[in-house]
Amino acid sequence: MIFKVASVDYLIIYFGNEINEKIALDVKRAYHCLMGLNIDGLIEIIPSYTSIYISYDIFKYEYLSLVELLKKNINLEYEKSFKENIVTIDVYYAEEVGLDLSYMSDKTNLSISEIIDIHSSKLYDVYAIGFLPGFAYLASVDEKIALPRLSTPRKKIPKGSVAIANTQTAVYPQSSPGGWNIIGRTAIELFDKSLEKLSPLSVGDKVKFNPISKEDFLLQGGII
Repeated sequence: MIFKVASVDYLIIYFGNEINEKIALDVKRAYHCLMGLNIDGLIEIIPSYTSIYISYDIFKYEYLSLVELLKKNINLEYEKSFKENIVTIDVYYAEEVGLDLSYMSDKTNLSISEIIDIHSSKLYDVYAIGFLPGFAYLASVDEKIALPRLSTPRKKIPKGSVAIANTQTAVYPQSSPGGWNIIGRTAIELFDKSLEKLSPLSVGDKVKFNPISKEDFLLQGGII
């Protein structure tokens, strides 16, 4: 673990510098360990792919004393009975909503149906929530369909768009600018103010994309 100052009342703990299962497991164990310890004065604990971002009460701790406390208490062997939460997201994959399916087909030398099959056949881990409320970074996408972001981002990506950027995939929880490759659309609400967590997805969850027809998408409230 490497500790770094982020600001006057934030620090970051780094567990590595690449996305892989071991580092993700270390982050997950450290995060749940910290949550279980319920240390007074830690205001927010935010896990991501390779790090944990912590805000703290500067009237309770100064940076070095907090680092020593965390080093003594974080247990990377921490085991908890994790209940695997798998969230299924129905997706309408088609060129009328998958704005980059044709482009991806040209780039990968795969048919559109092959791209859909490859994307929907995996179980993805939720590694981080960010960029927008409810925007979950999911990994890892099969290398066969892993393409970089668009050279020119779009000014507006429709809400519910399912997208790929390199080895990550995600769903845009609301309309926004973006440069990811769009392959489909879902009607699921990923940002809901009525939920305590604001989103049905949390770090540590898994996501399964389920292809559906246009008719089912529209019946679920989807908009084209």
